Amino acid sequence: MDFELDEEQQMLRDTTRELLSRSYDAEKRNAMVRTELGWSRDVWGKLAELGLLGLSFAEEDGGMGAGPVETMAVMTEVGRRLAPEPILDCVLLPGGLVAEAGTSRQRKEVLSQVAAGTVLLAFAHSEPGRRWPSAEITTVAVQQGDSWSISGVKNPVPHGDCADRLVVSAALPNGGTGLFLVDGNVAGLLRRPFRTHDGGRGAQLEFTGATAELLGDDTDSTARIERAVIGAQAALCAEAVGAMEESLRLTTEYLRTRKQFGVTLSKFQTLTQRAADMYVSLEAARSMALYATACLADGRVDAVVASRAKLQIGLSAKHIGQESIQMHGGIGMTAEYPVGHYFARLTAIDQTFGAADDHLRVLSAGIADYGMVEL
Repeated sequence: MDFELDEEQQMLRDTTRELLSRSYDAEKRNAMVRTELGWSRDVWGKLAELGLLGLSFAEEDGGMGAGPVETMAVMTEVGRRLAPEPILDCVLLPGGLVAEAGTSRQRKEVLSQVAAGTVLLAFAHSEPGRRWPSAEITTVAVQQGDSWSISGVKNPVPHGDCADRLVVSAALPNGGTGLFLVDGNVAGLLRRPFRTHDGGRGAQLEFTGATAELLGDDTDSTARIERAVIGAQAALCAEAVGAMEESLRLTTEYLRTRKQFGVTLSKFQTLTQRAADMYVSLEAARSMALYATACLADGRVDAVVASRAKLQIGLSAKHIGQESIQMHGGIGMTAEYPVGHYFARLTAIDQTFGAADDHLRVLSAGIADYGMVEL
């Protein structure tokens, strides 16, 4: 099987890399995440101009109709450059739900604006006290004639501080979970924004009878949400691979240039062996990210595959992040040097949609479902 990108996919990767590399170095990125918004609307507009925000949407909905491989190529470059633009949180995840669950009118209206970069979405699903993979929802939707209202609390909502429209999950009156579109300025919505440890943004959203529009029909959307989360997990895995690649590159470059006792650190065998172990962890993570992407490309949306990939990504990220900082010494923990920021982002990725321990627990619980393996 050929795991290399074809010519068009390579062009997409290189275009994304060029844009993000031109937009951010360590200093520019640190300055940007300290702003109130935490990311650049100018870069966001350039991503839209290149068609990257509509990459995964169907052409009739204003997108490019690309598949998971193209999406993962872009997300790898986002991780490599540590770009703070919320492509996953404001486009891929909530936009994917609109694409699957929405009516033809909703898809064309919402997704065309998202692809153009004029509307930001956010997925309000997680609730206080709920840990992945819990699907229990306490936020409720009430129907009054042809209209709906939502009441409940969602937290954390990644980039819920700046979203123009929200895709909100809520319990339906007749059972099951529905999806709703809520305007970001609607009465009955209170936002409590906060900053995350990796420089991102989030919010707690409190709904009190907020007017909502049913997304699609009132059938149970639990399976849709599960599929969207699996896609998001694969995208996070790809982003993590890009971040780990750059962390390893920064570390090996530091070993080749930093001198101790009159020689470069790369002359110390123990350090080079530790760097080699980091490379092994990177390749294990890359293989699992490719596995998750290939399954999605083949139309196989499998929670077990996603958990396997997320588990390996978490283990590799922890190893590479810790070793990167250890081999940089004190400079690795400074805010001015990028390697600590990469580890912070990798830690955040590990904690999103299930940490390594959560996925290990899920996979372990399913061992009894397998038959005997004979060699």
